[in-house]
Amino acid sequence: MTKSVFILGPCAAETEEQVMATAKAIKRLTVDDAQCTVDDIIFRAGIWKPRTSPNTFQGIGTEGLYWLQRVQAEIGLDCATEVVNTEQLQAVADAHIPYIWIGARTSANPIAVQEISDALCALTERNKHVFKGVFIKNPVNEDVALWIGNIERLEQCGLPIAAIHRGCNHHPCWKMAYELHQQRPDIPILLDPSHMSGDSNRVPELCAKGAELGYNGYMVEVHIQPKEAWSDAQQQIEPNAVKRLTMHDAQCTMHATELLWQRAMMDETDDALWSILKQRMDISQQIGVWKKAHGVDIVQPERYQDILQRRLTWAAAHNIRPEAVRQIMDAIHTESVRIQS
Repeated sequence: MTKSVFILGPCAAETEEQVMATAKAIKRLTVDDAQCTVDDIIFRAGIWKPRTSPNTFQGIGTEGLYWLQRVQAEIGLDCATEVVNTEQLQAVADAHIPYIWIGARTSANPIAVQEISDALCALTERNKHVFKGVFIKNPVNEDVALWIGNIERLEQCGLPIAAIHRGCNHHPCWKMAYELHQQRPDIPILLDPSHMSGDSNRVPELCAKGAELGYNGYMVEVHIQPKEAWSDAQQQIEPNAVKRLTMHDAQCTMHATELLWQRAMMDETDDALWSILKQRMDISQQIGVWKKAHGVDIVQPERYQDILQRRLTWAAAHNIRPEAVRQIMDAIHTESVRIQS
């Protein structure tokens, strides 16, 4: 795998026309653009989709592999698709698609990854030119040890391996990527801003953050008509937005300063903190409705003193000044009373 990699294309291959039109647009805006400095452009499209609900689009199936073959033959872009089992891996190998990725759900199951790895090793041993590389996403849960274990399983095949950081449940989980790089600095890491955010509007922002932190590239969902997409419509960008992403070309070093990484983790923690605070205020509002309906006083001094004492006990156990905790709790309580009133 080359130094900077952009893996671009729709969440799912839907029709032959959609795949070809998207691939042509991506090539025009990247490979054919003299200003694009990305080392390698790979076209991505899901053929089999491990979706949460069986009532959603599950992927076009093997037919889509022929469309990817057309992209390679007529447009000149190498292709990648996701596999979740050995049968799919064999079909991809038979179609001569050079790159595969293992998704977050499969990555959470080390037995499944080992089975894919064993089959991949056998295929590679028989034909050294079947695959050019493998990408492995982080598991759906924040488990860096499992992510590294999956990388080690796949390394047995002797193929180039790269990690794809897609976050967990639309949260970045920067710490997980940082720990992976600390333990395995030899493994390239690509950012998946589409799944990390679940929101196409945030993709440029996250790509900029990836450039700042020195990621080796990006996997971004690109659709010729995102609003009409059969899956993940809300997180796919239009091809014209790709050109702006190349302005955030990866630095390919992951040598961001410790301070930048710590700030990224701090920002994520702050986002979670304020999200939880909003949830608390929503509950306060519901409590206020109940109190009014049952003629209960809004202010309950004994209840607040009980809450405050628990927090002060917690502060003492965690070496946090009780004065600071009291100020924070007083501010939260004051706002809660206002919302309930």
